[in-house]
Amino acid sequence: MTAVKIVDQNNKEVGSRDLNANVFGLEADNGLVHRVYSALARAQRAGTHSTKTVADVSGGGKKPFKQKGTGRARQGTTRAAQMRHGGTAHGPQPHDYNTRINKKERRLATALVLSDALREGRLIVLNKLELKEAKTKSFIAVRDALKVESGLFVLAESNNEVELSGRNVPLSKVVLDGQMNLHDMLKFDHLVVTEDALSNLEKRLGGEG
Repeated sequence: MTAVKIVDQNNKEVGSRDLNANVFGLEADNGLVHRVYSALARAQRAGTHSTKTVADVSGGGKKPFKQKGTGRARQGTTRAAQMRHGGTAHGPQPHDYNTRINKKERRLATALVLSDALREGRLIVLNKLELKEAKTKSFIAVRDALKVESGLFVLAESNNEVELSGRNVPLSKVVLDGQMNLHDMLKFDHLVVTEDALSNLEKRLGGEG
């Protein structure tokens, strides 16, 4: 099994622990991660874009001019796509962009990104993350001590002081382990995970729960 060191908020080593190889010992699979990420990104699209076709534009019941004798190309309606105030040909229509990705693939993609983070030295495990009061300055002090310029901070349970303190800090985000998503994991350079949150992730992704 792979071991990882555990540090406190001052970046001092306070221990270590073995990691679940089913979550942190996987070989890279960029194809799967990309497929899951793309599906999640597409699912964010509303798909409500719409244009009016000839059938949707009001009017146009009358033929604009007679069929023959004018020297012009024949026209059947004033609402044809080539006519002024006409409908749109081949324009965007409402569309559902959701792509089915099963739960097993989503979990595997998350584990793959966690394995990459560990392998590349981007995973930091904290014994705990607590602040006495909600102050941005306090959160920045912890981030600076950990030498993290861009980081996703993952907690096991809600902590009002930490969440409020990190809310407006650039290149940082605080989430619970159950809220963590692939987009955020790939967006930030470091994953800062509390030990309790790490246990929850191993249980959820390692097939123990």
